[in-house]
Amino acid sequence: MSAFHEEIDVDRSPGDVWAYLSDPSHLPEWQASAVSVEQLDEGPFGLGSRIRVTRHVGSREVPMTMEVTEFEPPHTWGMRGIDGPVRGSVHGEVIPLAEGRSRVSMDLDFEGRGIGKVLLPLVVRPQLRKELPHNERLLKERLEHTAA
Repeated sequence: MSAFHEEIDVDRSPGDVWAYLSDPSHLPEWQASAVSVEQLDEGPFGLGSRIRVTRHVGSREVPMTMEVTEFEPPHTWGMRGIDGPVRGSVHGEVIPLAEGRSRVSMDLDFEGRGIGKVLLPLVVRPQLRKELPHNERLLKERLEHTAA
């Protein structure tokens, strides 16, 4: 079981939702802690791609590298952290609903290494508990009120 499970329903087609979520440049638009995203490899984003996400963690900006571990358009994606003291993993799904609507389901978990074992319960998890409801609202707003 994951540390965090989130689901939101949006008034947008699964194709539009997938197009938005599968473009990592959108992360800072709907994730409050994400400052910037840079794709580290050439070519289209997909299985095996790596990105560097810089996030606010506590009072610091921390870069972390993520690798795409699942990529099954237009339904499923997954990523895992491959460096740093706190390594996240995410599994997401876009689920078609009636009348052209969609459900976004995400499972997030973390592994602490070294100092990350201390940061995880003291900083990372409490920050994420506060941030997730805000991120859900931002994601729903972006999906329902902007073009994909």
